[in-house]
Amino acid sequence: MATLPQPPSFDERIASLDSLPLFMNSLPEDPTDNVALSALQSLAHEGTPDEIAQNFKEQGNEYFRGKRYREALGFYTQGVDAKPEDGKLREALLLNRAACNLELQNHGSVLRDCAAVISLDPHASKAYYRAGLALLALDRADEALDVCARVGDGAANDAGFKALRERAEKKCAEIRRKADERAERARRASEEKKKMGAAFAARNLIAVPNPDGSANPYAPRFDPEDATGGTLILPVFFLYPEHATSDVVPDFIEDAEFGAVLATMFPPGAPAPPWDVDGRYVVGSLVVYAMTRRKRLLKVGRKMTLRDVCRAAGGTSAGGTNVQDGLEVKDGCLSFVVVPKGEAEQKWVEEYKSTR
Repeated sequence: MATLPQPPSFDERIASLDSLPLFMNSLPEDPTDNVALSALQSLAHEGTPDEIAQNFKEQGNEYFRGKRYREALGFYTQGVDAKPEDGKLREALLLNRAACNLELQNHGSVLRDCAAVISLDPHASKAYYRAGLALLALDRADEALDVCARVGDGAANDAGFKALRERAEKKCAEIRRKADERAERARRASEEKKKMGAAFAARNLIAVPNPDGSANPYAPRFDPEDATGGTLILPVFFLYPEHATSDVVPDFIEDAEFGAVLATMFPPGAPAPPWDVDGRYVVGSLVVYAMTRRKRLLKVGRKMTLRDVCRAAGGTSAGGTNVQDGLEVKDGCLSFVVVPKGEAEQKWVEEYKSTR
């Protein structure tokens, strides 16, 4: 028994309507191949410029009511391009196109069309209102307030304008607050920089910034627990040249003794670091050296504080050059060398002196 043909599905019926000009969702690439569509298009452009523009305006209104803003925009544009002689009609087309662009967030286009309307009618309140909305969306709240101030008293009391003005005033207040906060942060940063510079100078510390920009997560700062705000905390690298490795103490308080810091790095009775295979890095067997800008070596005693070392590093060079000596803070960090006493110490000191 022969199979009966199945009726078309709902989707197939809807798809078939797309070939009919009145139901098309988009124009074909070559509309001249569709006789009915060509006839309808020619009808749309028949009549006076005002009649053509009015026709496109009405079609645009239908699409706008259906929230199909991009299609409505196209019809309003065709209406404008028809160059209607009726000023009110041209004004309505421009305002409607601005309304579409507001929905599509094309805020620059909104401002252009509203400016064109205001040039036709300086009292067009809708143009001021839509321009204000676009300016607000562009974070130009001060200009949006200016737009609100330019409308007549009657429009200014309109609920829409009142709401726009309130939003703009709130936005302006927010912008001023953020600007004040930025200015305050900049002021504090400037004061902190001056204070840090003075602290460095008083301690014979010489800042050596990284010319490629700093990637160091640590930086000198003042101890927040010091009520006087005068105690420095500095990041310190401890270099172990024998093993080409290092440790960092990110928060070395300047009044801390080196012996106490070393004891936290090499606790008595604790396993030696993996690189210290001979177990020679024990607090009582270690010596610390500081290197000054003028390549002087300073032997750091266990009872010395960082402040003591900074004081010892000061001075000026001989020969009348008056070059200030001190400890270099490279890329925000101080560096000290740690070696075991005895042969390792003597060897490293000799190597250092031979290269300075």
